[in-house]
Amino acid sequence: MDHAADAHRTDLMTITRFVLNEQSKYPESRGDFTILLNHIVLGCKFVCSSVNKAGLAKLIGLAGEINIQASTCSNECFGEEQKKLDVLSNEVFIKALVSSGRTCILVSEEDEDAIIVEPSKRGRYCVVFDPLDGSSNIDCGVSIGTIFGIYMVKDDHEPTLADVLQPGKQMVAAGYCMYGSSCTLVLSTGKGVNGFTLDPSLGEFILTHPDIRIPKKGKIYSVNEGNAKNWDGPTAKYVENCKFPKDGSPSKSLRYIGSMVADVHRTLLYGGTFMYPADKKSPSGKLRVLYEVFPMSFLMENAGGQAFTGKQRALDLVPTKIHDRSPIFLGSYDDIEEIKALYAAEGKKE
Repeated sequence: MDHAADAHRTDLMTITRFVLNEQSKYPESRGDFTILLNHIVLGCKFVCSSVNKAGLAKLIGLAGEINIQASTCSNECFGEEQKKLDVLSNEVFIKALVSSGRTCILVSEEDEDAIIVEPSKRGRYCVVFDPLDGSSNIDCGVSIGTIFGIYMVKDDHEPTLADVLQPGKQMVAAGYCMYGSSCTLVLSTGKGVNGFTLDPSLGEFILTHPDIRIPKKGKIYSVNEGNAKNWDGPTAKYVENCKFPKDGSPSKSLRYIGSMVADVHRTLLYGGTFMYPADKKSPSGKLRVLYEVFPMSFLMENAGGQAFTGKQRALDLVPTKIHDRSPIFLGSYDDIEEIKALYAAEGKKE
């Protein structure tokens, strides 16, 4: 028996141990955040299991409901029918979050209205989440994921929408869990970004990507070029520069999966830019501010990158409705600087 290998295996840094270590740095900490995160982790494990056996369990059949976001977008949108897996994931996370006893208001991509937690189960955290982002990719096996952001309510009061309609910079934590070739949970509590991979044999998320730092400049750009004819000038110019750089540097590679969690995960690890700009069809952009733009921007900034809307720092946005949308450019610091310069130049022309 290899005792050295066994000793190494028992010294694994689990996500629970990691968060407990982080929280122990704050004497005033009551352990509430650790309990909340444990419930989010449980939800991720359940959804991961369901995604993996979706074909076998026949969970992929349509549930016969229309995704609420499809009905609120422009007439050009197709009604996106919810998959059963969407519905299941949403129920799992709502139950996990409410039963933690640490939340007071929940906002889900799948629900038109915010959920106010009943007084007997209330805590001081607000959680905004997309339970299964990229669900239209379920059938073809592309990586999909859960995205979440967490706000903290400082005072005891009846929860209201004002508790979540805050700038993203007020979030205390954000993350995503990607269900793909492996199940990976990426988390930031405001000081750096760490990645954990689910070890199926242990049923635990193990720290595998400590202190993720995005490269200062990347060689990849990620955007849906099918929308190119509707882009504004700065976006078109940036993509043109990626393909035909005027400084003699190599062209950037295009990588676009169409699943935000997968595209952002690659951008975090390899650098470059992920873009979902506004265009003539969607002047306010397509991605939702609270549970897509904010959590991913929070992670990107904490990894040393930037997130920009075309007008301002993404985390400075103040949403007015829980399903507000925004354009987004996020990624390597120097690459986003280039995009910001193009928008600034466009502004001067006007």
